Amino acid sequence: MVVFSGTQLTCIRGERLVFEDLGFSVEEGAALYLTGANGSGKSSLLRVMAALQRPAAGELCWNEADVWDDIPAHHDRTRYVGHADGVKPVLSIGENLAFWAAISATRPEPAGHGVQTALSRVGLGELSDMPARFLSAGQRRRLNLARLLASPARLWLLDEPAAGLDEESAAVLESMIASHLARGGMAVVATHDAVPAGARRLELP
Repeated sequence: MVVFSGTQLTCIRGERLVFEDLGFSVEEGAALYLTGANGSGKSSLLRVMAALQRPAAGELCWNEADVWDDIPAHHDRTRYVGHADGVKPVLSIGENLAFWAAISATRPEPAGHGVQTALSRVGLGELSDMPARFLSAGQRRRLNLARLLASPARLWLLDEPAAGLDEESAAVLESMIASHLARGGMAVVATHDAVPAGARRLELP
């Protein structure tokens, strides 16, 4: 059983204590939802989980091995989707996704997870050749989420992934997460929306 965990984590940004003595664990096939008010530290915790920001104290482990001992390996098994979409307006939609998939690929992609398949899954399949500068905010968000399918990884770290999505696109996102977990994947999702029934939840004060 693969377990991703943190113990006694403390985060300080500038001179502000964001959170302290925080713990969590996520097992394969499971999701953890982060909730709390704006400024409670959800985004900071996700960045710590992604090994993009060191905590001021505490341990971050993958199967009891310290994540910080092999950061490249942790980045290989992680896909982080934050608020910034990283879309390059001079490239087409398909070129953007192909670029992301190429730079993050660590193993041959499973069948059905090509660039075009990923775009179709998020409703952008017919727009593959369109310059990304013409995308709406919601379409840019969907393109960003397509990275999860075009370049698979064990752990998804998602910061308010449904922000800017319409009801149909939000349902697609829920289906993506459910399928990922069914394949033994793991997800940590920061959200202001309702947490799925029965899902594990970590409330940040």
